Amino acid sequence: MSDVELEQVSPTQQQCRTNPRNSSPDGKQMVIGRPLIQCCPLMDGVEDDWTWSKRHRSKEVVLSGTDFRTVHFHPNWSKGTAGIQGKRALNNGRYYWELHVSQRVFGTSIMFGIGTKSCRLHANAFRNMLGENQHGWGLSHKGVLWHKGVALLYTKRFRENHPTQIGVLFDGIEGTLTYYKDGKCLGVAFRGLDKVTEPLYPIVCSTAAKTEMTLKCARREFVNLQDRCRAVIMRKLRTAGNVEKLKLPLSISEYLGEVIDDMEPLRQVNGDDMYMINLDLET
Repeated sequence: MSDVELEQVSPTQQQCRTNPRNSSPDGKQMVIGRPLIQCCPLMDGVEDDWTWSKRHRSKEVVLSGTDFRTVHFHPNWSKGTAGIQGKRALNNGRYYWELHVSQRVFGTSIMFGIGTKSCRLHANAFRNMLGENQHGWGLSHKGVLWHKGVALLYTKRFRENHPTQIGVLFDGIEGTLTYYKDGKCLGVAFRGLDKVTEPLYPIVCSTAAKTEMTLKCARREFVNLQDRCRAVIMRKLRTAGNVEKLKLPLSISEYLGEVIDDMEPLRQVNGDDMYMINLDLET
């Protein structure tokens, strides 16, 4: 495994502390598409005005809507994999964005994540393109994480032919990438991203015909010196036990503990898993 790890953490981590489930204060479920006020990360940040790149995209991608925030993949029929890159360079900051995905959720792979400019954005084959090599980190609609061609089971398969809302939280200080689905935090997917020296950008791709994604929300945070110091400290301490040995004031221990990972590593996809994952056909 490379320096960039694939890993899941408890939803009590900092990114997931603000009511990770998609519910209102009275406990009722909120409707997909409404503002996720209770669970949206970086609520104390500011709006981040970025959109998709007209230059860095597949020939099978069409942009539309306000500020060209809506992506249409394979508008006629699909005979491969199409991707597009966002204009926002992510390194050394904290960024969150939400994607509203149309009901055409099916096929080999619909993916959400990040990558460098070396990521492929078009392939004449149906494949998990984002994460096929060291240049990309992606989550497919089948609940699988991809990086360097390695697949790890992360969450449940998305319900086919139903719209969904995907949130992506990039923390360039802690070096993590966390996913949300319909307002629920799924846990940290990737670590070690602070070690990546090349610029990283949002990327989405799809093999399915007439898939549509719209960038509905984008926020960024002003990172302070305190958070940067915590990131450096926790790279050395790593565990709750090491923090306890320091006998620090409770408030400081709790602050450091917000980024501790106590979950088991994700399981790598085996042959039987891959057979089930690849059952779908494109239409």
